[in-house]
Amino acid sequence: MIIDFVPLWTVILGTAVFFYVLLDGFDLGVGILYGFAKNRKNRTLIMNSIAPVWDGNETWLVLGSIGLLAAFPLAFAILIPALYFPILIMLLALIFRGVAFEFTYRDTEHATFWDHAFCIGSFIATFAQGVILGAFIQGFAVEGRKFIGTSFDCFTPFSLFTGFALIFGYALLGAGWLILKTEGELQQTTRQQGRWCFIAVLIAIVMVSFWTPLMDNDIAHRWFSWPNVAYLSIISVITIAIALFEWRSLNNHSEIAPFLGAIGLFLISYLGIAISLFPMIVPHHFTLWQAASSSDTQAFLIIGTLFLLPIILMYSAWSYWVFRGKVRADVGYH
Repeated sequence: MIIDFVPLWTVILGTAVFFYVLLDGFDLGVGILYGFAKNRKNRTLIMNSIAPVWDGNETWLVLGSIGLLAAFPLAFAILIPALYFPILIMLLALIFRGVAFEFTYRDTEHATFWDHAFCIGSFIATFAQGVILGAFIQGFAVEGRKFIGTSFDCFTPFSLFTGFALIFGYALLGAGWLILKTEGELQQTTRQQGRWCFIAVLIAIVMVSFWTPLMDNDIAHRWFSWPNVAYLSIISVITIAIALFEWRSLNNHSEIAPFLGAIGLFLISYLGIAISLFPMIVPHHFTLWQAASSSDTQAFLIIGTLFLLPIILMYSAWSYWVFRGKVRADVGYH
C-alpha cells in the first residue's frame, strides 16, 4: 500500500512559507521603518524590539527551501532558475542587512552608514520577495520538465507591482509590532506610519484581486463562475471585516490589535493565492502530485521533519515569550 504524503508536505511547506512571511516580514518591516526614525534614541528602541528574535525568524526560510528541494524536486528545478536574480538579490540583501545589524553597535564611528545599510537592506530584500511572489503567480515558460525562459522573465509590470506592494505590507506588519513593543511618541509616530501603509496595502489587495484573474482564464473561472462566486464571496467579506478592524485599531489606543489585523490581512491574502493556484506548485504547468518526489523519499524525510518542526515551534514560542513586553533603550542587544 502506497501512502500519499503530498497533502502533509503541502501543509508543512505552506506553514513554513506563511511563518516566514509573517515573522521575517515584520522584522523586515521594522527595518524599513527604521530609516524614518527621528533620532538615535528611537532607532535604538526600534532595533532592540527585534534584536532577540530577528535571526531565528529566518529558520522558516531554510525549512521551506530544503522542504521544496526534497519533497518537490521538479518544482525546485524549475523555480530556482526562473527566479534566480530576485532570489540572489534577496539573499545578498539579507546578508548585508545582517552585517549592518551587527556593526551598528560595534562600529559606532560609522553608525549612520550602518543605519542606512540596515534600512536599505530591508527595502531590497522585501522588494525581491515581492517580485518572487508576483512572478510565481504569473507563471513561467516551461517546456517538458525544464524552464526555457530567461533569468529576466520574472521582472514584469505585475511582479514589480507586487514588489512595491510587499514593501508596504511588511511595513504594516512592522508598524503593528512597534505599536505593541513601544510607547509614547514613537508609538504614536508608528501609528501614523501604519495608517499610510494600510491604505497602500488595501489598494494593492484590490488591484491584485482584479489583475490576477485578468492574466489567467483558469483563475478567472475559479473565482467568477457559478456557483464558485457565491462560495468564495465569503473571502471578500472577511477581507473587508479585517480591513475595518485594522483601520479602527490603528486609530484607537489598542496595542496588540494593529499587529493582529495586519496578520489577518496577510493570512486572508495568502488563502486567496492558494485558492487561485491550488493544486499547482509550478503555476499553469505542474500540480503538487506531478512535481513530488517518490513516496519512499517523502516518507523518509517526514520522520526527521516531524521531529524537527515541534522543536522549531517551541524554540520560536519560547523566544517570543521570554522577550515579551515593552522594549527599553537601555536594555537590549549589545
